[in-house]
Amino acid sequence: QVQLVESGGGLVQAGGSLRLSCAASGNIFSLNTMGWYRQAAGKERELVAAVTSGGSTNYADSVNGRFTISRDNAKNTVYLQMNSLKPEDTAVYYCNAYARSLTALRERAYWGQGTQVTVSS
Repeated sequence: QVQLVESGGGLVQAGGSLRLSCAASGNIFSLNTMGWYRQAAGKERELVAAVTSGGSTNYADSVNGRFTISRDNAKNTVYLQMNSLKPEDTAVYYCNAYARSLTALRERAYWGQGTQVTVSS
């Protein structure tokens, strides 16, 4: 199994910054695309940003230019630097990773427990 542990959420004023981290651990055979999703109250979960093992990135239009995703393959960790935060960024942020464990035949999606980000106006 693969575990994802997130950290870095919290309360920040509009215009401020936060950095989320997500570390993957466990019996990892391979770790492919990692990303961040968010779910605001009463809304569906949506992709925020993703990064492949090779470093290619993809962002939601709503965060492009404000958020930066990066990863440290040596540490099996993905980061989300969030700048110029807006109240509409308030949500629970979930780490996601496509990984194959040592006992699995193929990769599957794994999710973290979620971390709350609240942006006050």
